Amino acid sequence: MDILGIIPARYASSRFPGKPLVLIAGQPLLQHVVDQCRQSARLSELIVATDDERIATVARRFCRVEMTRADHPSGTDRVAEVAARLTCRAVVNIQGDEPLIDPRVIDRVAEALSDCEMSTAATPIRDRSMLGSPGVVKVVTSAAGRALYFSRNPIPHVREAQGESGPLQDEFPYLRHLGIYGYRRETLLQLVRWPVSSLEQAEKLEQLRALEHGLSIAVVRVEDEGIGVDTPEDVARVEAILRRRPLPGP
Repeated sequence: MDILGIIPARYASSRFPGKPLVLIAGQPLLQHVVDQCRQSARLSELIVATDDERIATVARRFCRVEMTRADHPSGTDRVAEVAARLTCRAVVNIQGDEPLIDPRVIDRVAEALSDCEMSTAATPIRDRSMLGSPGVVKVVTSAAGRALYFSRNPIPHVREAQGESGPLQDEFPYLRHLGIYGYRRETLLQLVRWPVSSLEQAEKLEQLRALEHGLSIAVVRVEDEGIGVDTPEDVARVEAILRRRPLPGP
């Protein structure tokens, strides 16, 4: 299957303006993301989608760039604009603020599109503080591995919870949603044509629009920390992880 990897990138950010270009270990954040994505075995091409010439100028040094409109309400809409004018069978929408993204996660999400119109990834929650954090999106799945619901609240509600005495995964195999999506091209183009749904508006989670319209979302389970750069303080944390990584061999 001809699958494009598209990384939406914007300069404006309320918490971290210019984030895609911030230097991490001497390279722009966006370049770290691109370098990780290039290790994927399933992507036929990699593209940075942006409306900002500052990002485009830097990104052209190491990746194909497609310019987009500036008025997109989400990264998904930006990715869809690019997909609409290119020839492909499917698209993987990759977050531009995860410099440590595991290429194997990208491959798993891409592979799931062979028998499902949309796909994403999730990883076990073992830290109880994450369970109650609205910044950590939770997902529950069917026995077939399809998404049933996403929420910022803990789901499901375990009626006879053990409190904080035992391991969280013994209580229930809670899953944290990772912000990576695969779409068949026509599914993506249809998704952005639908209006914001009621569940999406309530939870502020755009994937709920797909569920409300009956789309099937395959959820691949992976072991991944999903470490992203959300604030300037995260830069030092990522640099520390990179320093601990072994150098590549000859």
